[in-house]
Amino acid sequence: MQMTSPRQAPLVPSQNRVPSQNRLLTSLSRDAKARIIPNMENISLSQGEVIFQAGDTERFVYFPNDCLLSLLYVLENGKSTEIAVVGSDGFVGSDALLGEGTSWSQALVQNAGTAYRIRASVLREEFYRNSELQTMVLLYIQSAMIQTALVAACNPHYSIAQQLCCKLLFSLDRLGGDELTLTQEAIANALGVRRESVTDAANLLREQGAIDYCRGHIKVLDRTRLEELSSECYSVVTAESDRLMPWQVSPAANSSHG
Repeated sequence: MQMTSPRQAPLVPSQNRVPSQNRLLTSLSRDAKARIIPNMENISLSQGEVIFQAGDTERFVYFPNDCLLSLLYVLENGKSTEIAVVGSDGFVGSDALLGEGTSWSQALVQNAGTAYRIRASVLREEFYRNSELQTMVLLYIQSAMIQTALVAACNPHYSIAQQLCCKLLFSLDRLGGDELTLTQEAIANALGVRRESVTDAANLLREQGAIDYCRGHIKVLDRTRLEELSSECYSVVTAESDRLMPWQVSPAANSSHG
């Protein structure tokens, strides 16, 4: 897929550019925000855009607000598998933040929306001077690593329908709401399976009353049923994320406490 440059949205005065949706940024102290926010750009990202490819030298860190980013590992034959999904819970660009290394994954916009972008060199200065930011960033990276490891361990042992349930739940938790714009081809690329297998799995979930699906638009009708049909990976990853990042409890945890 050809790389395209994110479109920069018109910038408003820095004092008004306080991110209201990215949970990691909103959890920072007022002093940390005062140093970081003025250096951020508010950009618009459209579905299918590639922020960076494997092998690129990353210069920016992205904090999604209302968009959803998919990190993919792409094989030489063009096939891919999703490593992690990132939304308002975190950021993309850890390679750039923690060093000058190149990316080993591809970052693809799964659902269109906006994100805050900051030069990695600027954020790195704050990272090394601010223990609060260090802690939050490292805990988020640990949580993302757990997600990647557990999904990789679980997927070979569960059906494609169960994997699809996890994929939808992880996406919804990081995007909010109960609807996703997601084609069967995109799902197949993320799961590393045939498109026909995704069609069969989606039809099964629709028959179960968990989702409705039409032309790349997925609406969750029964989240509880979707969780029941998913593999154990989702509940374990969610519990670990809530434990590591108590400042941003997942929608699943909120619903279970309600």
